[in-house]
Amino acid sequence: MAHGEKTKAHAIDVHVPSVARMYDWLLGGVENYQSDREACKRLLDIAPSSQVLARNNRAFLCRVVRVLVEEYGVEQFVDHGSGLPTENNVHQIAQRINPQCRVVYIDNDPIVLAHGRTTLQENDNTAVIQADMRETDKIFENEEVRRLIRPHRPTAALFVSVLHCLPDTQDHNDPAALIKRTAGKLGPGTFMVVCQLVSDDAAVREGVTQLMLDSTGGCWGRVRERQEVRAYFNGLQILDPGLVDVVDWRPDTSPPPVEQRATDWVEWGGLARV
Repeated sequence: MAHGEKTKAHAIDVHVPSVARMYDWLLGGVENYQSDREACKRLLDIAPSSQVLARNNRAFLCRVVRVLVEEYGVEQFVDHGSGLPTENNVHQIAQRINPQCRVVYIDNDPIVLAHGRTTLQENDNTAVIQADMRETDKIFENEEVRRLIRPHRPTAALFVSVLHCLPDTQDHNDPAALIKRTAGKLGPGTFMVVCQLVSDDAAVREGVTQLMLDSTGGCWGRVRERQEVRAYFNGLQILDPGLVDVVDWRPDTSPPPVEQRATDWVEWGGLARV
């Protein structure tokens, strides 16, 4: 998830919070540093339901990958802003259903690259590459991507809880332009999974955005509103159940009670087809 206005860094600076490591801490992981934990505590002061939100988002990722493999026959995944490896990664979910599924993870955080390659070194159908997710041409020219992502096979591009890390630029780096460009690369029939942080509360949007910009040294975009995320789906066929808070996207169980829902902000989006 560590994408923002700056391009990839090659050294790990433990004193500057990383979005990927902050997300890891919110999920209960251990691949984070004091700077990440302190930033998360400041985040919880502004948006107290952030841990609930992170866990609900991870559950959505698991469900949507399972649905894509089981119901739509997807065989290939390109996971943009994948973050640090944790339990139930995309390849684990997909390959439990179809061992031949292929997954490419893309992130520009060097610690993600290091951990990812260690985790995936014995899995020939997966790869992790260090790149800014906006570098679409470079990504699809990468040797590992060319090896794993075969033309004209059922494919899904994932942008799960990551577009809020990108600023609005009104050029080819803009989140909407990135979605359109990726859809064009993968072609008709491709599936697109898109969700990002939104809030109806202007104070939350502004407070979190400023905190993350300050904490990450500018590697952040902004918390948006629903109608802005809806625009990312222009030209795509939105599939059932539409664009929703991700806890309501085809839940495995009854809708969560109020105390298990994020309230100050939510992950909002869904599944579409090119």
